[in-house]
Amino acid sequence: MASPEPAVRRRKPEAKDSSASETEQQLPLKRVQTLSSSESESTSKKTSQPVKKPKSKKKKSKDDVDEYDTANIALDALRVISFLFLASCGLSYLVSNGETFFWGMSNPPKYLTKAYYKELFQGPIYLTPAELSLYDGTNPDLPIYLAINWTIYDVSSNRRTYGPGGSYHYFAGCDAARAYVTGCFAEDRSPDMRGVEEMYLPLDDPAVDKHFSRAELKEMKKKEREEALKKVHDGLKHWVDFFAKSDKYRKVGYVKMPKGWPGTEPRRPLCEAAAKGRKVRKIPGQKDE
Repeated sequence: MASPEPAVRRRKPEAKDSSASETEQQLPLKRVQTLSSSESESTSKKTSQPVKKPKSKKKKSKDDVDEYDTANIALDALRVISFLFLASCGLSYLVSNGETFFWGMSNPPKYLTKAYYKELFQGPIYLTPAELSLYDGTNPDLPIYLAINWTIYDVSSNRRTYGPGGSYHYFAGCDAARAYVTGCFAEDRSPDMRGVEEMYLPLDDPAVDKHFSRAELKEMKKKEREEALKKVHDGLKHWVDFFAKSDKYRKVGYVKMPKGWPGTEPRRPLCEAAAKGRKVRKIPGQKDE
């Protein structure tokens, strides 16, 4: 009988050295720690280097700021004042038609006077001929008024002309529409225009009129009167427009005439100066001398 094979002894595995294993296990960690320490050293070196900060602007002190702002404000104010002064001088020169640079006009436009704006709010005034006569310039406390075609104008800005002693004082304190056409300042201080057209009518002369038939003479006289009335209208309109469009004289109101006027007054004769301008008719075929 065969003898049993001896049992093979298995070698017991050697136990690993715990110290070695710990060392091996710690190697990667130490390496990591070594790397991290090196990195930290490099980082610390970087952080240890002084960081260059951007240069900050030097802050101005409060006194410097106040001094700077005050100087600029003063300069800007001087510029504005200079501009306004020059603009005022230029505007004054234009408005006064070259009379002055400093608004010292002897006859300022009506829109530069207080009375002009006062009138806009108060409305027109109404004066009777007797009331209007008080405004002839003899009273220095009252304005000077004149009327033409029943419209009243303030001519106080030209007191030298319309005041006492002035060349046109006859027109102050009344409606002298008739005088504007006839040229008789002293005699025709009246708005009554009846008969004024006669100054443009030819004189009747039997020696001349016999050269025309009765029908021809009648038709001729009709045309002569129409032309004379137109001349009176145009002559008065010239002065009405003069005052209405003037920048010196402003309209203040109207004249209140009595009821039934002018029929309540006698018809005025043609003044001497106007009557002298009348001439006789021309004989047909007669040339002008």
